[in-house]
Amino acid sequence: MSLPIEDYGLIGDTQTAALVSKLGSIDWLCFPRFDSGACFSSLLGIADNGRWEIRPQGEVTWVERRYRRGTLILETEMRTKEGLIRLIDCMPPRGEEPDVVRIVEGLEGRVPMYTVFNPRYDYGKIVPWMRREGKVLTAIGGPDALRLVGDVELRSRDMVHQADFSVEPGDRVAFVLTWYPSHHQPPADVDPEAALADTESWWREWFDRCTYEGPWEDAVKTSFVVLKALTYAPTGGIVAAPTTSLPERLGGVRNWDYRYCWIRDATFTLDALMLGGYVDEARAWRDWLVRAVAGDPSDLQILYGPAGERRLPEMELPWLSGYEGAQPVRIGNGAVDQFQLDVYGELMDSMHDARHRGIDPEANAWAVQRALMDFLEGHWELPDEGIWEVRGPRRHFTHSKVMAWVAADRAVKAVESWGLEGPVDKWKRLRSRIHEEVCTEGYDSERGIFTQFYGSQGLDGALLMIPLVGFLPASDPRVERTVEAVRRELCQDGFVLRYEQQETEHIDGLPPGEGAFLACSFWLVDCLALMGRRDEAVKLYERLLSLTNDLYLLSEMYDPASRRLVGNFPQAFTHVSLIDSAFNLREVPGAPARERGAK
Repeated sequence: MSLPIEDYGLIGDTQTAALVSKLGSIDWLCFPRFDSGACFSSLLGIADNGRWEIRPQGEVTWVERRYRRGTLILETEMRTKEGLIRLIDCMPPRGEEPDVVRIVEGLEGRVPMYTVFNPRYDYGKIVPWMRREGKVLTAIGGPDALRLVGDVELRSRDMVHQADFSVEPGDRVAFVLTWYPSHHQPPADVDPEAALADTESWWREWFDRCTYEGPWEDAVKTSFVVLKALTYAPTGGIVAAPTTSLPERLGGVRNWDYRYCWIRDATFTLDALMLGGYVDEARAWRDWLVRAVAGDPSDLQILYGPAGERRLPEMELPWLSGYEGAQPVRIGNGAVDQFQLDVYGELMDSMHDARHRGIDPEANAWAVQRALMDFLEGHWELPDEGIWEVRGPRRHFTHSKVMAWVAADRAVKAVESWGLEGPVDKWKRLRSRIHEEVCTEGYDSERGIFTQFYGSQGLDGALLMIPLVGFLPASDPRVERTVEAVRRELCQDGFVLRYEQQETEHIDGLPPGEGAFLACSFWLVDCLALMGRRDEAVKLYERLLSLTNDLYLLSEMYDPASRRLVGNFPQAFTHVSLIDSAFNLREVPGAPARERGAK
């Protein structure tokens, strides 16, 4: 039985990341990038698929953990009958030759400890060649090499390397694991204490730039740290999550690779970063967008690799049993080949948002936007796979058409507000035509609500975006009835599902069953706030915050039946939505729900 995903913490160096369990095991780590092959994959399989464990030998009776304030330095305290220890984990943001630093500190008594180091390359498939020289271990397999330097000597036992040691108050036993290309010379030794100090200084300097003040500060500021941790520093791209194939339903088949950058997240992320005072990060994300989508608009993808890579073929890894048996385990993402109309709106909106919030114009941005609009004019009437990347038939999804309207609207505003050149009259006609069609074809006049796709009667959590992007005001009766219908028919234990579960196989070709989509639930918070129902919005927001683990981390979804987080973890889109809702509830100038459609 796997540990609940809530039992994991995140460490990272803004190029890759690792998941560390409450009991001191690194069960997921990809070197040297987020989307590289994992060297520890036991999260998606068994111990022999790779892990690195450091824990007391005796029964652990109490665990408490935290991040050092303003950092991604994870401190886990574990108590046994022999005493108390603290395990400190971090990844110094140093760029080349990434490291994991682990330090065991004795606090009370004399605590017997052990460590098990069991790397397996290529997602748990390749057993590396191991070489030991005193307290230095080298693991080589194909292009990858790991160098482990520790204060205790590990010895081989049953094809893994292990060591026993003890700590008393004042003792600090350190280990440093460094990745490097196997054809290079091993890197120089790293001073673990200096690396820890450098990591703390780096994060604190970044964290102190955060301008958020107000309620829910711990959750909001931790969410900013998560966004920074999921940023691929060399390019500015932000991955959706550091994991793959954590299931949307325990034991199910909805298992996807989220270690890539989604265009759809663009505007939300820009808003959040700018509101938090992180202008450099917002600019880097905008620049990544422009570079990634450059080229023929017909070739626009919904997602790209961290450096803008376009080919992300999806494949299955049959040797991994999956998280709690959820198969298949997938790497790559076949949705890269889908046509999703809404991303054109998201991209146009993000570029407009960047200008509105004062990010210096990128020289090629408007040329890219003009080309996108030329393509959109001839293709917006086509069906698509929609925001949820359905693997069933293409449809005329209402949300997709709304976002096509957003594209036209932002193109018009770019001319009228910023003096950019373009056929504004043509774009105004396009905007009116799309708006009229959505209000006719995407609307059920009998029920008085918008529906998931043209001609359907079903609902969709993405309909909550209608007032949030300015398509219609939150006070419009059609919007109010749609929001109430979502609350009445699409909520489970008060949290919003993406769409009706009995319709999932019909819509997306996959068996039914998934958790509530947390971003949709935050959108409901935003809608309630816009409708003047602040008390209800705050109540739901604080319920959502209660779902975080002890480190304020959230995944993609929540399963009300099992009361567990599900889906990839931690999820950038969820944390961005948490941030945006906090600003919306505070009703501060520039709050995204009030600004996005009005700017």
